[in-house]
This record gives sequence, C-alpha cells and structure tokens, in this order.
Amino acid sequence: MYTSGTTGDPKGVLISNESIVTLIAGVKRLLESVNEELNHKDVYMSYLPLAHIFDRVIEECFISHGATIGFWRGDVKLLIEDLGELKPTIFCAVPRVLDRVYSGLTQKISAGGFFKSKLFDIAYSYKLHNMRKGNGHTEAAPICDKLVFNKVKQGLGGNVRLILSGAAPLSTHVEGFLKVVTCSHVLQGYGLTETCAGTFVSLPNEMSMLGTVGPPVPNVDVCLESVPEMGYDALSSMPRGEICVRGKTLFSGYYKREDLTNEVMIDGWFHTGDIGEWQADGSLKIIDRKKNIFKLSQGEYVAVENLENIYSQATGVDSVWVYGNSFESFLIAVVNPNKETIEHWAQENEISGDFTSLCENPKAKEFILGELTKIGKQKKLKGFEFIKAIHLDPVPFDMERDLLTPTYKKKRPQLLKYYQSVIDSMYKSAK
Repeated sequence: MYTSGTTGDPKGVLISNESIVTLIAGVKRLLESVNEELNHKDVYMSYLPLAHIFDRVIEECFISHGATIGFWRGDVKLLIEDLGELKPTIFCAVPRVLDRVYSGLTQKISAGGFFKSKLFDIAYSYKLHNMRKGNGHTEAAPICDKLVFNKVKQGLGGNVRLILSGAAPLSTHVEGFLKVVTCSHVLQGYGLTETCAGTFVSLPNEMSMLGTVGPPVPNVDVCLESVPEMGYDALSSMPRGEICVRGKTLFSGYYKREDLTNEVMIDGWFHTGDIGEWQADGSLKIIDRKKNIFKLSQGEYVAVENLENIYSQATGVDSVWVYGNSFESFLIAVVNPNKETIEHWAQENEISGDFTSLCENPKAKEFILGELTKIGKQKKLKGFEFIKAIHLDPVPFDMERDLLTPTYKKKRPQLLKYYQSVIDSMYKSAK
C-alpha cells in the first residue's frame, strides 16, 4: 500500500497478512475492554480514501463481525444526504470532513435565532459539565439529548453511536463539540501506513483524553526518543520525543527502497517522525512533526506544524500554511479565510466587494493578521514564531491543485512551488 506522499513521491509499503490480522485482534480486544463490541447489526460508513490503510483496516474489522459497510458518493456536498440514507452506527472520517460537519452545525445554530441559540448554549454547557463530572458518559444530562441534541443526531442518520477520526489531528474544540452534540462517542486514532494504521486510539467515556490519541492498542510496543535539536526530552517530567513503534503490525520495508527503509527502521523500532507527549493517564498527544522543522537566518528552529495548529484556531481562519527558510529572519503564511467571517467584517466596516476581491483588500489582510497575532500572544509564542505577512487565498487548499493528499494533509513541496511568486512578493514587501 502506498503512502499519501506529503513530503515527496509516495512510497510502496510492504504489509503482511500477519500484520493486518494482529492489528484487528488488538482492536477487538480494545473494544471489548471498554464494552464497545462490534456486531452484525452495525452499519459502518466510510468517508475515507479507499486506497488508504485506515479505511482498509477498519473495513477488515467490520467484515470480520459481519457488519454492513456503506460508501459515500464522492461528493462532499452530499455527505448529509448519504448519512440520512445509510443511517450508520459507526462513522469514520478524516478531520477535514468533521470540520465541515462542525462548521455546518454551528452555522445552523447561529441562524436559529436568539432563543434557540441561547437554549443550545445552556444545554451545551450543562451537558459538558455533567460529562466531565461523570467521566464522559453520554448518559449524562439525558434531558438535553432529548430536547436539544437529538435533532443533531437525526441529522447524522439517527443511529450514530461511534465517530472515529484518523489520518490527521482533529482540533480539540471540534472533538469536544461533537462529543456533546452528536450523542455518541467521538474517538481519535493515530497510526501510519507503516504501522498498519491503528497504533493508538482514545477510549470512550474518557473526557480527560480530549485532544489526545489515547493509549497504544494491544500487540504493539511504543517508546519516545529524545530530539535535542527541537528541545524534546523523553526522560523529562513531561516526556516528549519522537514516537517509535515495534511489533508484528509493522511493515517489512519500502518496496525497492532499502535505503529509505534503513532510515526509519533502527534496531527493530520504526521511527515515525511524529513528536508525541505522554499524558499522566497513559494517553499520547501529538504535538509536532520532526521533519517539518527549519531554521531561520538567525539560527532559531521553527516547528511549523505546531504553529499551524495554533494559528488555525484564530478567528476567521479555515486553514493556514506557514512558511520560512534559512535565508529569511521571519515567517509568512498563506491563509484560507472563512467566507462568512470576512463578509461579516466587511459589512461592519462598510467595505464592498465579493469574497475574492475582499481577500485582496489590504484591510482584510490586516484584520486576519491581527487575529493571528492575537492567538499567538494568547499561546505565548516566541517573537520569531509570529507571522509578519500573509496572503489570503479565497480558494481552499485542495487536491485538484495537488496541494493536499487524499487524507487532506498539506503537500509542502507542492505548496511552495504553487505559491512561490506570492512568497517572493510577501518577503519583498515586508522587509
């Protein structure tokens, strides 16, 4: 099975039948331990690339239990219709899809008027408090589910009891929101093609695991390895380091690329390139990417993926790509702004024009840059980690322009090539 190719050409990953069977056995044991047994009455809906290891392994799990599998039609605009038709009990998706669900739900809530919005806010706060107090059980505050959140559940088909997100990090605020309003468990998983997908998965009813990928699944060994150049110490009081995996779920190598295999397989341990942080409850939080670091001209290292996760929380930002190199002393970014936010801002400031022209407006750029700076200050970023110039692109990063992988991860080399002239212009004007 081929990797998605975030850093270059996809690599052929050699996976054995034993690896898949070992992983399925581990997932089955994990689900049984938390009383989430799969059965033949389940309907699984896949909103994943069919050639992706996450989808393949999940399908194998369901096939082994005799469950029904449904597939989306390939059009994201028809997602809600597909959910209504299939009425899945298990819904697996990448974060980009769940972000759309979150955005759609919040817009409907805002458009419902003052009374309905206020009622929703009260129910949301009450249920969230009870879930935290009751260790995450969705039975908490059933009156809220019956009167308010059941409509959301019906919008997802009416039967969803488990939502599983994988392939990329799911924003904490989106995960928390869906845990409350969908009346179902929302879990995050972590794994790679090389580890046969599932290596970590969060547990149902554990609100403390919000924002983490949970503990390791059975049948794998995991450790963290220090990365001194990034300031990560695996032996500190808060262990941080590169995630390394060992066990029978691992691949046997890259097809006809022994050189690449030897780079990542060291003494039986697969070095993922991802940076993790162990939590007190044994779960793992993904905080960075080892390969996505670069040095600015003054010698400071920048962990760009971590910055993008922070800046994506800014008001009016749907997606952001941060860029810098060793010949420059500051960072710049290309931002996909939120259409509703920009149009609302323009209306308040009596600025006319369609969304595309607003993205070219210097005042709009100043507004979004201000929001990025605000979130940077809130998260106490260092001076060199602040963005000094931005370009607003009204067209979201997409696969059609080869800027995203099928799992919606950014293709950094392709982004650099596509926006090279914009980058040159930003650096020239910002100096």
